[in-house]
Amino acid sequence: MELFESISTALQQGNRTKVVEYITQGLDQNVPAIDLLNKGLLAGMDEIGEKWKRNEIFIPEVLIAARAMNAGSDLLEAELLAGGQSTIGKVIVGTVQGDLHDIGKNLVGMMLKGKGFEVIDLGVDVSADDFVAAAKESGAKFVCMSTLLTTTMPYFKTIVQAFKDAGIRDDVTLACGGAPITQEYADECGIDVFSKDAVTASSVLASMV
Repeated sequence: MELFESISTALQQGNRTKVVEYITQGLDQNVPAIDLLNKGLLAGMDEIGEKWKRNEIFIPEVLIAARAMNAGSDLLEAELLAGGQSTIGKVIVGTVQGDLHDIGKNLVGMMLKGKGFEVIDLGVDVSADDFVAAAKESGAKFVCMSTLLTTTMPYFKTIVQAFKDAGIRDDVTLACGGAPITQEYADECGIDVFSKDAVTASSVLASMV
């Protein structure tokens, strides 16, 4: 359908105004909200992900497209909830205690929304207890932790231990990322998933649902 292509193209161009215009048009024409989401917005974000992997676009373009995605999904949210449509799962994101950087964390959150997750963003400087409390309260099965500083890398181990102490370590998938992190370090900390970028992170978690 031409409308879905228009939504996808506008999203890839990062044109929030056009995305909102086309989504509104679709709703006015009684196009199912779930189709506008899946065939329009999510199809566009899938293309963005592929372009990222091929190094055809970079972080600024991904961010702009993700913001256009969020503008469109905000319009659809009420319709989707009214229709009983649920997300594919809940995921908690946050930058660990001692670190105030949020660009990477925000990008991961946007890409996860683009995959259909409900994202619970705890912000920056998040303590191990706050990660655990959020997981208990929300029932989220995925917890994504970010850091940009080498000085706060060891806090990943504190978070893992906190989940063990709370007795819910086996109930959640812990994921991490950030410039100084490697697969080897994630393994050392006992973290389930490491990803070098937001696109890969969102794809990996979506494949685990």
